[in-house]
Amino acid sequence: MKHPQPGNFLEGWALLGAVVALAMGGFGIGVTEFAIMGLLQEGGEDLGVSNAQMGLMISAYAVGVVVGAPILTAAAAKIPRKRAVQYLIIFFALANFSSALAPDYGSMLITRFLSGLPHGAYFGLAGVLAGSLVPASMRGRAIAWVMLGLSVANVAGVPLVTRLGQETGWRSMFIVVAVIGVLTLLAISFFVPWRGVAPGASVRKELTALKSLQVWLAMATGIVGFGGFFAVYSYISPTLTDVTGMDIKLVPVALALYGLGMVVGSLIGGRLADWSVFGAIKLASVIMIVVMVVFGLVTSWLIPTFILVFIMGASGSLLIPSLQTLLMDSAPQAQSLAASLNHSALNVANALGAALGAAVITAGLGYRAPAFLGAILAALGLILALVTEYRSRKIGLKIG
Repeated sequence: MKHPQPGNFLEGWALLGAVVALAMGGFGIGVTEFAIMGLLQEGGEDLGVSNAQMGLMISAYAVGVVVGAPILTAAAAKIPRKRAVQYLIIFFALANFSSALAPDYGSMLITRFLSGLPHGAYFGLAGVLAGSLVPASMRGRAIAWVMLGLSVANVAGVPLVTRLGQETGWRSMFIVVAVIGVLTLLAISFFVPWRGVAPGASVRKELTALKSLQVWLAMATGIVGFGGFFAVYSYISPTLTDVTGMDIKLVPVALALYGLGMVVGSLIGGRLADWSVFGAIKLASVIMIVVMVVFGLVTSWLIPTFILVFIMGASGSLLIPSLQTLLMDSAPQAQSLAASLNHSALNVANALGAALGAAVITAGLGYRAPAFLGAILAALGLILALVTEYRSRKIGLKIG
């Protein structure tokens, strides 16, 4: 395929093909990140460990994201972004295949850590690449379109793979994800246009993002706010079966509702990010606080729980495009690394939420407790967002 030259604006089907190809990687990442939450009990039974120990599997993946995002993004500074995302998706596919073969709990923790390494770097580079294909006024939507793969994974991929794992063994999830990785590689190779290395790009220049207090404040907003979200969602399967009284075979239906909420939230969140970055963050945070409290109160009833699972997915996705835009604008000289740090922040939140959720459950407070913990963390995230907004205005930093 002859690649379009830099500076040409892709239109119509060409743009759609490029964005869908990049979103496919997000789809595979979403499946491997979230399907394990719906297969927590099956995995624990296979490996001979508790649900709380399986929660640490989620944390291991999240730690991989946190470590990999800045290191791999900085290392890719002088590599054309298309080539970099191709390398990352190859690594991702191989790491997931290794999880399918892991013989015990310890080795599975290691392979889950490895699977997480390319996650943040992929989304960071893919988001910046997608943003370079559209006018500046559509940048938030372009980022949201790439993230839409993650959302669609939760509508279709996660429920289907969860069901497949229940019927054929939970390790089948990793095989499916590895295949998705290979298909993504082919799609990116064919559809995504070539973009040369940005002038003056270097590892040192990318790492300057880590010197910015504004970047760290933006990351803290995501870490704390999303920590509560993951405290609830990491244990959604046992919560639905033990508290709501749902048959375990209906868990994929709840996961599909969550994913549908993510799709809606992503589509709205991209437009809100183009309208007002901080406005979208504050709105999403308030919704998350309310949802967590109500979820903790009504989890005994099936229909209200289903509705709140949908809203929970929507409120989380509503926040992501704005957080990524905030980070990119907080370090304009190092946008690739700043964008990848969004996923570091979200996965510190993932690790933190899973660990705190395990702590309150192990302490005997039950599966409702993480929801109230989540509301507290979301409120703290809102406070951090207000501090970040105030400082942005004080130093004259243009956001959005």
